[in-house]
Amino acid sequence: MSPRRIAILGSTGSIGLSTCEVARELGDRVRVVALAAGANVERLAAQAREFHPKLVAVADESRAAGLSASTELAGALDGIEVAAGPEGLNRVAAFDEADMVVSAIVGAAGVLPTLEAIRAGKHIALANKETLVAAGSVVMDLVRSTGVSLIPVDSEHSAVFQCLRGEPARAVRRTVRRIVLTASGGPFVDSAPGELAGVTVEQALNHPNWAMGAKVTIDSATMMNKGLEVIEAMWLFGLRPDQIDVVVHRQSLVHSMVEFTDGSILAQIAEPDMKGPIQYALTWPERVERPVEPFDFTAHPTLTFEPPDLEKFPCLALAYEAARAGGTMPTVLNAANEVAVEKFLNGEIALTDIPRRIRRSMRAHTVNTAPDIHDVLRVDAAVRKELQSVA
Repeated sequence: MSPRRIAILGSTGSIGLSTCEVARELGDRVRVVALAAGANVERLAAQAREFHPKLVAVADESRAAGLSASTELAGALDGIEVAAGPEGLNRVAAFDEADMVVSAIVGAAGVLPTLEAIRAGKHIALANKETLVAAGSVVMDLVRSTGVSLIPVDSEHSAVFQCLRGEPARAVRRTVRRIVLTASGGPFVDSAPGELAGVTVEQALNHPNWAMGAKVTIDSATMMNKGLEVIEAMWLFGLRPDQIDVVVHRQSLVHSMVEFTDGSILAQIAEPDMKGPIQYALTWPERVERPVEPFDFTAHPTLTFEPPDLEKFPCLALAYEAARAGGTMPTVLNAANEVAVEKFLNGEIALTDIPRRIRRSMRAHTVNTAPDIHDVLRVDAAVRKELQSVA
C-alpha cells in the first residue's frame, strides 16, 4: 500500500503537533508533503527538518520573510518551497501531491483554506469545528458536489463516526434516534455560578483531563466547546439539534454515544488521547494498530453521567439557540465567541462576560437562512468589528 500523503494546516498548534507525532509513529504509512503554520517559524522549521515536505507556508507574512532569510534555519528549508499569507495557506490546502488535508487551524481562520482543499478534491481530516459552525451549509454542499470524504478528528465526533461505521449514510436519519456528546465539564464543573465572575485566565486554562490550545481550553471552561460540537455534529451527521444531547462525563473515557431507533446504544471508549482519533482519520477506512496498553476496565469501576448546568454554562444554551435558528446565526455565535475569548485571555473582560457579549450579538442579528460564502464572511467580519470596538 502506498503511503497516504498529507498536508497539515496548523501544524504547530496542539492538534498539528499530535498529528506530527502520529505521522512519526505510522512511519511508511503516512508521508507529510506540506505544512502550514500561523507564526511559529522555529517550530515549523523543526518540523520541516524532520519530515522534509515539499512546501511550507506561514500565515504571518512578516514571520515568513524571517523564515526565508534566516541563515540558522536555512538548512532546514533546503529544497523546500516557502509560501506566505492567506495565499500560502491556500497553496498548502490545494497542494497537488497531497491526498488528505488535516484542517487544524484554530477558529474561523480555517474556513477558507478548508474550502480550498475541498475544491481541490482533497479528503479532509477535520479538527477545526469552527469551519462547520461558521459555514456548515457551504462546506457540506461542496463536500457533496466534489465527493471528498470529511473525517472528523474531534474525539467526540470521531466516536460518533466510528459508532456509525457500517450504517449506510442514507439510512442514518432513519436508524439514529439521537447522538450523545460527552463533556468533561471543564475546570469549573463543581463551581457555583456566582463564583465564575472572578476566575483568572490561569484557572480557566487548567483543564482537568485534556491538554489543548488556549482558545479551545477556554471554550471548554465555558462549555462553548460542546455547543460548537453540537452544531458541528448537525452538519456531519445530518441530524436536528433535538437529536443531539450533551452529558457531563467527568472521566472523559466514553467519548460519545449513538442511540438507534431500536433502543440499542453504541459507545466509543478510550483513554483521553487525541492521537487515537487523529490516527483513525489518517488511516481511514483502515484501522491500524497503535502502541497503547489495552484498556483496563477494572481501573475505571465508575463512569458517571450528569446533565449540564445551563445556568452556569449559558454558552451551551446559546449554541443550541443558534443551531435552531440556523442560517448565519451560528456564524454570529462563533465570531462573537472568538472575539470574547481573546478579550478574556488578554485580561480585558471576565469569563462571565463571554456569554453576555455573544447573546447581545445574536439578539441584534437578522438571520440569512440561505447564505453563500460571501454572506458568511460579511457577517463574520461585521460581528468581529463591532465587538472589537466594545471595551
